[in-house]
Amino acid sequence: MAEVLVYVDHVTGAVRRPTLELLTLARRLGEPVAVALGSGAEATALVLAEHGAVKVLTADAPEFAGYLVVPKVDALQAAYEAVSPAAVLVPSSAEGKEIAARLAVRIGSGIITDATDLQAGEQGPVATQSAFAASFTTTSRVSRGIPVITVKPNSAPVEAAAAAGTVEALTVTFSEQARGTKVTARTARESTGRPDLTEAAIVVSGGRGVNGAENFAVIEALADSLGAAVGASRAAVDAGWYPHANQVGQTGKSVSPQLYIANGISGAIQHRAGMQTSKTIVAVNKDAEAPIFDLVDYGVVGDLFDVVPQLTEEIQTRKG
Repeated sequence: MAEVLVYVDHVTGAVRRPTLELLTLARRLGEPVAVALGSGAEATALVLAEHGAVKVLTADAPEFAGYLVVPKVDALQAAYEAVSPAAVLVPSSAEGKEIAARLAVRIGSGIITDATDLQAGEQGPVATQSAFAASFTTTSRVSRGIPVITVKPNSAPVEAAAAAGTVEALTVTFSEQARGTKVTARTARESTGRPDLTEAAIVVSGGRGVNGAENFAVIEALADSLGAAVGASRAAVDAGWYPHANQVGQTGKSVSPQLYIANGISGAIQHRAGMQTSKTIVAVNKDAEAPIFDLVDYGVVGDLFDVVPQLTEEIQTRKG
């Protein structure tokens, strides 16, 4: 059976959920071979093996932490040359997409970004994507070279599938460009205790209808009752009511959770582009003609300041 390279997104050995989702997808195409780089790479092997990795290629060097992107591309290219895979899968983060694009150029292959599903096809993997601000769903495949595909978080379930997970050291020769851009400082992101917006299974967002930064406490309370991430529309962010890092939409972050709850958001196409691939969409808006209602699975016409607190209270009651 053909092998499929999976780039591992981890933090000092703690594997992030999108990588485990990639392993589920990789098993549809062949035998997953994981590539873990940097500090704690070997510590990822156990969980990767539990989720289907037949082999884990690891490498650690100061370049991975000290320089931007290119050292990781060098390493993934080395893994590609060692394995000769049927496909290369990468989490669809900002860094992941840059790594994938650079690798595709180097190996002369086509690239598909932001896939929301993958299936095996007679002529190679077939990817599902949302296009033109999520107005269309497309299926496509790479027609030249070995497919390099980035996959959006929450595109597949995390499924345990025990495999050997044999750890092998990956020999990497860094290119001249690897030291071209040096990291001079890092600032830890302040933790809110909530899930990462792009990886969260549930996202609760607020828009213009929240009507003030102080009122986002209502949105946060609902999110916390559900263990959800908090999002915001561009209107709310531009008004200074919530940080830009939480913006969902065409000029913000693209999310694809199992559940998306939009509160006081009209549903402009720019916002829909960032959340339309959510599995279930719920909207609360007092304007019955709001465009968001054309998209939702469930809609509530009402004042969010009446509806959301009641919903939060009901959730907390059911949780006991």
